[in-house]
This record gives sequence, structure tokens and C-alpha cells, in this order.
Amino acid sequence: MSIAVNAEARIAKVSVDAEAITVHLADGRVVSVPLAWSWRLSDATPEQRSNFEIIGNGHGVRWPDIDEDLSAAGMLTGVPARHPRVNA
Repeated sequence: MSIAVNAEARIAKVSVDAEAITVHLADGRVVSVPLAWSWRLSDATPEQRSNFEIIGNGHGVRWPDIDEDLSAAGMLTGVPARHPRVNA
């Protein structure tokens, strides 16, 4: 007997609140990461946080107002967005 498994994480639904970014994956899993993982989203207004689109056939989420993209793979592997270094 053989079972076909699609291992690619695909985002089906997204929500963002003052504490977390939560994605519902097409396979039924729900992944939530702290809002602080994205400094751009942390600094954004609630309106900017709510303006997003699922991109790449579900492989990521884009917030065009703040130029932020997060991938499903990055959320699953625990890779937060880095804050840019400021040169003094």
C-alpha cells in the first residue's frame, strides 16, 4: 500500500492581532507566531496589518502597505524576520 503525501505547507487563511500572526494551512494545521517576529508588522497600524494577500499559491503572505512578506516554511521552521542594522 502506498500513500501520497504533499509535504508543502500552503496557507489557506491568515489572521493578525496585537499579539500574534496565525495561519491556517490547507492540510488543517494551525501555526501561530508572536507578532514580534515581524518588526514591520509590530510597528504597523491595525489597518496595515489587516491588508494582506496570500501569495505564491499559498506559500506566503504579503502585506503591501509595509512591504513585508512571510513564508509558510519560515513560520514552520521558526525563522523570524531580522530587524535591519542601523549604522551609527
